[in-house]
Amino acid sequence: MATDACETVTGPGVVTAVRGAVLDLRFAGGVLPEINEALRVEWDRPGTLTAEVQSHLDARTVCAIALQPTEGMRRGMRAHTTGGPVTVPVGDAVLGRLLDVLGNVQDLGPPLPADTLRWPIHRPAPPLAAQSAATTVFETGIKVIDLLAPLAHGGKAAMFGGAGVGKTVLLMELIRSIVDRYQGVSVFAGIGERSREGHELLTDMRASGVLERTSLVFGQMNEPPGARWRVGFTALTVAEFFRDQKHQDVLLLMDNVFRFVQAGSEVSGLLGRLPSRVGYQPTLASEVAALHERITSVADAAITAIEAVYVPADDFTDPAVTAISSHLDSIIMLSREMAAEGIYPAIDPLASTSVLLDPAVVGPAHYETAQKVRETIAHYRELRDVIALLGMEELGARDRLIAGRARRLQRFLTQPFMVTEAFTGTAGRSVTLAETLRGCRAILEGAADDWPEAALYMVGGIDEARPRAAPATELPA
Repeated sequence: MATDACETVTGPGVVTAVRGAVLDLRFAGGVLPEINEALRVEWDRPGTLTAEVQSHLDARTVCAIALQPTEGMRRGMRAHTTGGPVTVPVGDAVLGRLLDVLGNVQDLGPPLPADTLRWPIHRPAPPLAAQSAATTVFETGIKVIDLLAPLAHGGKAAMFGGAGVGKTVLLMELIRSIVDRYQGVSVFAGIGERSREGHELLTDMRASGVLERTSLVFGQMNEPPGARWRVGFTALTVAEFFRDQKHQDVLLLMDNVFRFVQAGSEVSGLLGRLPSRVGYQPTLASEVAALHERITSVADAAITAIEAVYVPADDFTDPAVTAISSHLDSIIMLSREMAAEGIYPAIDPLASTSVLLDPAVVGPAHYETAQKVRETIAHYRELRDVIALLGMEELGARDRLIAGRARRLQRFLTQPFMVTEAFTGTAGRSVTLAETLRGCRAILEGAADDWPEAALYMVGGIDEARPRAAPATELPA
């Protein structure tokens, strides 16, 4: 006899197979739990284990992915449905706290109040009619970003780069420079991060006094793939509460979104799905879309996302990289070649783009300056092979002038960071957009043609470079 769709499961389930983080569970009667529904498995450890339903194997058996380690799990253990997805705590109670994928406190502080509101981590995006376009520039104080790849208030931006080119350092600097002067709430999602990085972030935020307006959500590298796969949704749910219920602007920071894709690939393999292009999961595009489509602005509040994305083997055509980049407003490409030259932040000025770099949005003056900077650096790159073979002296007068200005522009767009002060001994700088534009125009117009290139390296505004450019006073014999 057919069962009514609204009927609940009549009895507990039983674990019939354990394959690493994947559990098969058989239910004796009633309707099977739905896809993405949370299950609680009783075992001989403290508390219960939480798993999430991923597929229906037959009329009585489901396949679920565990969100916690399964060591000690065995067949015959009982499982209970919860009637909905995983829920996590939201609201003011989670500000200043460090949580895991299930919303459990991990900062050794007191437990959250018993009456803390909980929201499901799987929620639909706001309807298209309720969304608003992101056209306001989100100033960061980092010269090369504000000039060439401005971030959108209520938009999505990501930093792409291989291992060791400075993604996490740049993200930490953005946290330091934006959260400090940012009036809204911040949520940080650590996806597949090292324990050391999480501890450093917690300590830095506590020391800088911004932790009380920030919620940290971590699914660390040593956790099961299910936890790393869903921790981004936990952080996004916390952010959505402040946007939808408190009507506050939210800054959502995610490091590293590639680990989200990687965890999804691990889950897909554990579930026995056939791999797709380059071995990724066949559901890559839909999983990335499910995360990014919820990051949006509504009429009176916005979620602004800044993400770090690891690029495997520096291959920017990797399917994971292209799937993520299709959802972004601003793309910041980090270059290993520039990092090797000591140009930090190692942001490629030609490959980095933003939909906001339009005269109708940023204004004609900003747009024209950015285009001239790009043209000058692009022309210099065309000449580099000739320079490497024959030297600057063999160039024509015009090409020599352009090459000199391009090299000075590249050095002017470097910047000492606040988060690296302890390692470099150089105080960090935050530069306004107006000061960045003034400095770039001065270099393009030839004001620094006679300055040594080193005078413009690792400075804030152009005025800071002037004393360096002055000839040193000769000492008496």
